Amino acid sequence: MTNAAWFVLIGTLLIMMGLRSPFFQRLRLTPSIVYLAIGITLGPSILGAFHFNPLKQAHLLEVLAEIAVLVSLFIAGMKMPLPFRWREWHAPVRLAFLSMTISVALTAAFGYYVLALPLGAAVVLGAILAPTDPVLATDVQVRHMGDKDPLRFTLTSEAGMNDGSAFPFVMLGLAMLSAPVSFELLGTWVLKDVLWSTVAALVVGVLMGRLLAQLVWKQRFLISEGPLLDDFLGLGLIGMVYGICLLLDAWGFLAVFAAAISLRQSERKLASIHAPGEEPSSAPAIQVLPEESTPQHGTQVAEGSLLFKESLERLSELVLVMLLGGMLFLDSWSFRAVGLALFLFVIVRPISVFLGLLGSGTPVRLQMLVGWFGVRGIGSIYYLMFAIVYGLPEELALEFIHITLVVIVLSIIIHGLTVKPMMSKWWSS
Repeated sequence: MTNAAWFVLIGTLLIMMGLRSPFFQRLRLTPSIVYLAIGITLGPSILGAFHFNPLKQAHLLEVLAEIAVLVSLFIAGMKMPLPFRWREWHAPVRLAFLSMTISVALTAAFGYYVLALPLGAAVVLGAILAPTDPVLATDVQVRHMGDKDPLRFTLTSEAGMNDGSAFPFVMLGLAMLSAPVSFELLGTWVLKDVLWSTVAALVVGVLMGRLLAQLVWKQRFLISEGPLLDDFLGLGLIGMVYGICLLLDAWGFLAVFAAAISLRQSERKLASIHAPGEEPSSAPAIQVLPEESTPQHGTQVAEGSLLFKESLERLSELVLVMLLGGMLFLDSWSFRAVGLALFLFVIVRPISVFLGLLGSGTPVRLQMLVGWFGVRGIGSIYYLMFAIVYGLPEELALEFIHITLVVIVLSIIIHGLTVKPMMSKWWSS
């Protein structure tokens, strides 16, 4: 396809999505399903108008997926309606860490015993497919800053954290591929990839979010030198936090999510301390809006930067899902790939959720819905490309590409077609 044809196609799609086409609304099709259908039609599976080779373009695809996940994690963190208190957050934390571990273990067992993969490769595959996705799961995400729906909150906060908690298992699998398993290898992995990288990420994220909130508050309400560029502030926070984590060998995805939550909650706390009537006379008045509306009292950078980032998230979804369709061949649909996908959706996800939330007091109905909506997507693409760039053997890389693409495509279709009726039933009850 020519550049002109691509511009026309993408422009048409954006207009159709922007107008919320009645045709797609009646069919209850999610945007991801539409983008995927077009990508598959134009790709090598049907018309062959374009083909994107993920093995040759692994570096490019890694960066594209990395940016999409970072933006989506920041948006998810900004929308979190509750400060971090164990009473409200215990279920998502258990899902993101305990259920994640169980999911990796079950998927790795399938890869080792059924697919006959080496143990290290099976662990890498489990880590690639285990995290749920914050990019493609928009229909089950927190919609705005006042959205306190328990299902949306649980799924969004889980996806925000498990994109970071999966990283240690990727590193463990890659280490097992290059060296025999030993107590020394496992000890180094626990200390460096689990404890240090996780704790450092949380500390960096929380501190940087709080520091930016303090800086913005002083600049805006004490110095009052004019309007600030909230989009730049949000993007700058993402870049700084992620860059620091790369330097420290900490998990940047987890840090960016923590930074967004810290920024928003710090702004709310500062606003509550300097409530209207108590703030300095030189400060502009803050308009307090209802909880259901998107802008929140005291969340200046949060509300000011969300609009642009949500548009960036939708654009990255369009590009990456269409590229996904351009990677698929008809022979990608092997029994191994489809079998693993069904095993992941029907067995691994429900069991890992049930075991992870055992004894938590989470309602059974909520557990069942969370156990179904384990959407896989751009996060899995990033981890796959990361493993390939890291040095995954080519034979394993090719098989993992086919398996991961089939899992994501089936997730987009199956979860996309069931999300609206199941969410409607959830709200009506």
